[in-house]
Amino acid sequence: MSDVRENLTYERFGTAVRELAQAIADDGYEPDIVLSIARGGVFVAGGLAYALDCKNIHLVNVEFYTGVGTTLEMPVMLAPVPNAIDFSDKKVLITDDVADTGKTLKLVRDFCVDAVAEVRSAVIYEKSHSLVKCEYVWKRTDEWINFPWSVLPVVRKSGEPVTPSKEAI
Repeated sequence: MSDVRENLTYERFGTAVRELAQAIADDGYEPDIVLSIARGGVFVAGGLAYALDCKNIHLVNVEFYTGVGTTLEMPVMLAPVPNAIDFSDKKVLITDDVADTGKTLKLVRDFCVDAVAEVRSAVIYEKSHSLVKCEYVWKRTDEWINFPWSVLPVVRKSGEPVTPSKEAI
């Protein structure tokens, strides 16, 4: 892995979400549901849902990354798994912070595809080797990305030892 990193600040994140929302609106896509892939997709989902005036947000927990550059063999949905019936005949916008391998997005897209009217995906970053090519991408990069929510150490009670978050390792 290269030492070169893409550094996203909270300010640039705000710009990215607004520009993604504008691209979605300009495309004429009006999602009924914003489906967030936790954890990084939660931030994207909240910003896009507000910008697109979509009040129906769902969350799916998927475990894949176990540290920087280390993953499980395949991503796994964690409980509680959303009920696909809640998505019936709806236009769903899946959100995540990055389409890296694309395996997480593929898992969630495959979960939705047969139950929904239409499914599209929006990410801040997409890497060239991603299995899923998202309809809405703010920036394409193959660098490792430092997200503002995952680069600082985990917050602990004052006086307890502080260790970096798993994502920052």
